[in-house]
Amino acid sequence: MTEASGVPTHLHRGGPPETALDPEPEDLRAALDAAADRADPEERRAALAATVARHPASSAAWAALGEAARDPVEAYACFRVGYHRGLDRLRRSGWRGSGYVRWQHPGNRGFLRSLDGLRAAAAAIGETDEVHRCEDFLRQLDPSWPPPGYEPVRIPSG
Repeated sequence: MTEASGVPTHLHRGGPPETALDPEPEDLRAALDAAADRADPEERRAALAATVARHPASSAAWAALGEAARDPVEAYACFRVGYHRGLDRLRRSGWRGSGYVRWQHPGNRGFLRSLDGLRAAAAAIGETDEVHRCEDFLRQLDPSWPPPGYEPVRIPSG
């Protein structure tokens, strides 16, 4: 079967295709863990910002920085970048804009956390349409959203 664009469309038995991104590199995970261990919020945020500067394509790094944001607008910006960097990575992995991107795969978590953070930050700034788009997209990507034991993203009050 071929789409109008001439690009083949592959149909899959058992439902939509599933994309599982490779896990984040070990040095990035170690840097995120070390930053999270910092007790002082400003030191934590500075360590996360330095990690993002070393790994700007990482949705996980942007999501962590968004969670350390000082206000809802800063959080929104970080989560928005993390979301878009994740879309870039998904497309490079063969994702064509539909199909599952489930939490159960550790490599997908930075992207999904960025998308959920974008949802939470949009709610904090009153962008209701974006909240609904993010909620719908999360459930399309992973019908079991939120996964068991998931801690929702919290946005600081401005």
